[in-house]
Amino acid sequence: MNHQQLNFLDHAVLIGYFALILVVSLYLIFKEKKTSTANASSDYFLGGKNLSWFVIGASLFASNIGSEHLVGLAGAGAAGDFPAAQFEILAAFMLLLLGWLFVPLYLRSGVFTMPQFLERRYGPWARNYLTWVSILGYVITKIALTITAGGIIFTTLMGIDFWTGAIIVVVATGVYTIFGGLKVVVYTDMIQMFILLGGSIALSFYGLEALGGWSEIERLSAPSYSSLWRPLSDPDFPWTGILFGAPILGVWYWCTDQFIVQRVLAARNIDQARKGTIFAAYLKMLPLFIFVVPGLIAYALSVKEGANFSFPQENGEVLYDAALPMLTMQLLPAGLRGLVVAGLIAALMSSLSSVFNSCSTLFTIDVYQRLKPETSEKQLVKVGRIATGILVILGLAWIPLLDLLEGGLFQKLQSIQSYISPPIASVFLLGVFSKRITAKGAKYALLSGAVLGATRLILELNKTNLPASLSWYVDINFLHFALLLFLICTLVLVLVSISESAPNFEKIKSLLYSKSNSEPKQGINILLSVVLVLLIGVLWIVFS
Repeated sequence: MNHQQLNFLDHAVLIGYFALILVVSLYLIFKEKKTSTANASSDYFLGGKNLSWFVIGASLFASNIGSEHLVGLAGAGAAGDFPAAQFEILAAFMLLLLGWLFVPLYLRSGVFTMPQFLERRYGPWARNYLTWVSILGYVITKIALTITAGGIIFTTLMGIDFWTGAIIVVVATGVYTIFGGLKVVVYTDMIQMFILLGGSIALSFYGLEALGGWSEIERLSAPSYSSLWRPLSDPDFPWTGILFGAPILGVWYWCTDQFIVQRVLAARNIDQARKGTIFAAYLKMLPLFIFVVPGLIAYALSVKEGANFSFPQENGEVLYDAALPMLTMQLLPAGLRGLVVAGLIAALMSSLSSVFNSCSTLFTIDVYQRLKPETSEKQLVKVGRIATGILVILGLAWIPLLDLLEGGLFQKLQSIQSYISPPIASVFLLGVFSKRITAKGAKYALLSGAVLGATRLILELNKTNLPASLSWYVDINFLHFALLLFLICTLVLVLVSISESAPNFEKIKSLLYSKSNSEPKQGINILLSVVLVLLIGVLWIVFS
């Protein structure tokens, strides 16, 4: 197998992709300018609250597909970490939870952001906490990882210098996010979803054809390579961590995080939002096949072809994260190579644009508008665009420091979610199910979780210098740690809440889950949800 370069046809496909994104973005931008500005901030941050289920579902899926999927999942498949696909499967459950439990509460409340919702339930302190934790987390992790992946993709597949490629991704994404707002983001997400799916499916097809079929994967790799379940002793993905720890991260990311929930907040009604989450849940079944399986194919090809298809090495370690770029350049014909590269770039830009828009929304609505409540609708949109521009600059400023994030830090950055999410998941879940939970309880739970999570991260970064008495705290599997932290925060939340008087029920009743105020449920939504759960059960059995 020979490494090929992008030719004229590949570049034509790439140019066509960027031209399509530009045309769609300009059309939506000019269309928005012609409409009324009476609700300009709603139009910019929530797409005018008129999005359909298909656009919502496609955007939920596309904006979630970031560098950790493009590089990480394929690399995990090649390295034998097949259970990493469990996070994609469990995401389907979390999307159903979002649609059936949280969507009615969020849309009835009329909030723009998740911190707004938390303030109505617990007060201003909770809103401030979630706002700054979210913004900081986005800038440090999501933006940095996406820029890194963008630079790698441009370097590996197109021969462009790493820094040049990274700057192209950040600036191009920032421009259409700044001027377009959420509506441009979600509609370009929809286009990018089709490109990404088409390219990834083609990659799996050509990979299996070159390998000789699925039976070759089973013959050339150990049985554990294609198993979703690992024993309790597994250092990375024990079955207990998958079943009890991973869902906690899922509740936070899929049900309470501004990055994701902003899409359903933009729905025209509850039914469209719910259908969108169900559609996205079905789409989340695909990464197992279009990202993890190509990694398995790359590993099997490396065994079968030897030196003709070998992974690069760095400091004596095999770089399994190169699986997807290797397959792209060595297996695909001209034109399709360009399509897959366009898909990879599409996913990076989609994820980055979503972060930019979500961060600007959080800053504008949860920080700026609270400081200057008299600000006009047009001024809020202007502030949002300025905030996005600042994020673009911050993203570029991170580029010289990205070398510090290499060499194992990628896993640390993924683990950060398990240090951030448990207290937030706890206060959201108990806050919508129990009228007894108080603002003081939420404050102490969030503070406890922040201290314990930050302590774990700091100790982990200095793991080599830890005394034996503290090493146990760092050695706990990150998914088990998420479960432990969730239980501790929940205990604090309950104990502090029952130690004082209950909150005023009339003020919070619209924020609590209740069958009495739930809307009629369409049978098709119930049927599709049940079928999806059965499908997940089949996948768990087949890949056991």
